Amino acid sequence: MSTDLQDFRAEIRQWLDREAPTDWRSAATHDAFVESQRAWFRKLVAAGYAVPHWPERWPGGGRTLLEQKIIYEELSRADAPRLLLPFVSTYHAYATIGECGTQEQQERYLHAILDGETWCQGFSEPNAGSDLAAIRTKAVRDGDHYVVTGQKIWSTMAQYADMCLLLVRTSTEGAKQAGMTYLLMDMDSPGVTVRPIHQIQGDEEFAEIFLDEVRVPVDQRVGAEGAGWAVAQATLASERGLTLMELSYRMRGALTRIARQLTEVGRADDRGALRDLGALKIRIDAVCALADQFLRKRMNDEEQIGDASIVKLAYARCLRAYADLGVRFAGLDGQFHAPITFGDLNSGNWMADFMNSYAWTIAGGSDEVQRNIIAERMLGMPREPKSWTAEVAA
Repeated sequence: MSTDLQDFRAEIRQWLDREAPTDWRSAATHDAFVESQRAWFRKLVAAGYAVPHWPERWPGGGRTLLEQKIIYEELSRADAPRLLLPFVSTYHAYATIGECGTQEQQERYLHAILDGETWCQGFSEPNAGSDLAAIRTKAVRDGDHYVVTGQKIWSTMAQYADMCLLLVRTSTEGAKQAGMTYLLMDMDSPGVTVRPIHQIQGDEEFAEIFLDEVRVPVDQRVGAEGAGWAVAQATLASERGLTLMELSYRMRGALTRIARQLTEVGRADDRGALRDLGALKIRIDAVCALADQFLRKRMNDEEQIGDASIVKLAYARCLRAYADLGVRFAGLDGQFHAPITFGDLNSGNWMADFMNSYAWTIAGGSDEVQRNIIAERMLGMPREPKSWTAEVAA
């Protein structure tokens, strides 16, 4: 590692030693958690560490991929809270508006994100989850507005959002993908109703959004009318890219939590438990190696369609194994721990982490979708292989 990168690592490590919150798991309510997230984001923005993946013209942007890796590694080492509330804003909204939005939209919305404006994502619907092309939320052009009616579901932290990345249907002609349009909707618009979804582990991380003739200005459309499917791919790609590198490093850093758990329950010398812990460490190291390989390919302009899917698939499965082992080591006491709002993989609540780990096999594209991408677009396998019975008959 060059001297400059070593100095950069030392710089961010010293800053985190001074500024990283140590009591962020103690938030007793959803509102307290949200305020702690906002405060931490403001600190990161001021220090220039919040959006290292943004272009250089933005505060803290223009970091090299190696510098981004160092930031993620040091955030994990310091056990700093992951930015859950601003996640959609700094990744999904940025990727969409930065890549597909107009110059005016970029200036209007990206500045606001750094000032604390929060976004949610309005993609999934009750009958259109994994099949995004089946959305039915309708938008009808009325002069210089679209009038939107429908429902969205599983929108992360929508109850706290100022704006929404909204995918709607403007036409039913032709292919389903051809009739989709992408809008940027103000969550304070008349006709918008948000209802949090109370989850089994005590969180209210997701919400439903009901849209009753909501008027969205045409100048808040991203891309052309009917081009929403293509724009949505920019949104989804952001979740399968460098964010997975951060998550992989955080899982490796969180492995010490399981080791501490063994000591707390008096099993520090349990050979079977140590064997399982060692196997998990090897598996996590493999996921981090895949993330590093993904980083090298991107740095060398060798990234292929499906590379991010490999990391996403490996991470999701490994996270399940991590949380499962934590629950087993925690025993009955771990199952009755009081819920922590918006559980992350390092929330302090093993049961919340275990149940949340299952969501990662769906979020950002289900495991089945990732396998299809790898099979069809990397390996060139046919979508509908010939039936072996037909071959025998022939």
